[in-house]
Amino acid sequence: MGYVSVHLQDSIHIEEIFTIHYFEYMSDFSFEGESHNFWEFLYVDKGEVGVTADKSSIVLKKGDIIFHKPNEFHNVKATGDSAPNLVVVSFSSPSTALTFFENKILHVDELERNLLADIIIEARSCFACRLDDPYSTHMSQKIPDTFGAEQMIRLHLEHLLIHLVRRHSNPIVFKKKLHTLPPKATKSRSDSEVFNRVVDYLEANIASHVTIEQICRDNLIGRSQLQKIFREKSNKGVIEYFSKMKIDAAKEMIRTGHLNFTQISERLGYTSIHYFSRQFKKLTGMTPSEYASSIKAMAEGSFE
Repeated sequence: MGYVSVHLQDSIHIEEIFTIHYFEYMSDFSFEGESHNFWEFLYVDKGEVGVTADKSSIVLKKGDIIFHKPNEFHNVKATGDSAPNLVVVSFSSPSTALTFFENKILHVDELERNLLADIIIEARSCFACRLDDPYSTHMSQKIPDTFGAEQMIRLHLEHLLIHLVRRHSNPIVFKKKLHTLPPKATKSRSDSEVFNRVVDYLEANIASHVTIEQICRDNLIGRSQLQKIFREKSNKGVIEYFSKMKIDAAKEMIRTGHLNFTQISERLGYTSIHYFSRQFKKLTGMTPSEYASSIKAMAEGSFE
């Protein structure tokens, strides 16, 4: 029997990466703007920012993603109301399908956000430069890098773009597909709903000291099931996840600059400033004051 091969066509193909960044901005940060002959997108992971695209000015909120086509002038600045976290990726592609993203502002779903996180994780595996330098123009590569990391960046990025096109081109058909998921996928969605509900609960209690027993009681879920879901979804136990949420909130408060360290510690329900500082260093590798100095230096472009 003679086999006939099928040449697989690329609907979207990424040729080159120029930058991959994850920024934690001060609440007064401003980037004066630029234009270049390749694509760039900006995703708001936390907070909000003001963005200019050519002559249009837009405020983007958490979960929004904007695409800048080649040679489009764009800038970004914090609105002053929050200290935003942003993902910025720039790349080149010969694919005409990318015209779909021209002048587009979209809102990402859970899968797309996970793909963005995977891109950042792989970038840390294969690039030697800092990913939080807003003035970096060269992604120096690690030698050796993690096997397959550069290819995984391309695959994750192509997956992200294809998923966005599919979801926003025909949202009615896309929703129908979600309602006909097989049993295993249905369980996965149920676990995701539990995870998201508990995360919302933790965010609402960010200023409190909550125990795992209290989390289980208030969310009507067993301890072992809760831990299993959090391990699968975040690779962390629920209390470990909550501790990271608190420190992330502390980092945002530090970048906003309205409270001192003692006030931040009290606002987040820590028993003492010393315990807060120990937890902060345990999770970030820096004391709160070292982090504040690092972020200030980054904003001024004065770190090495």
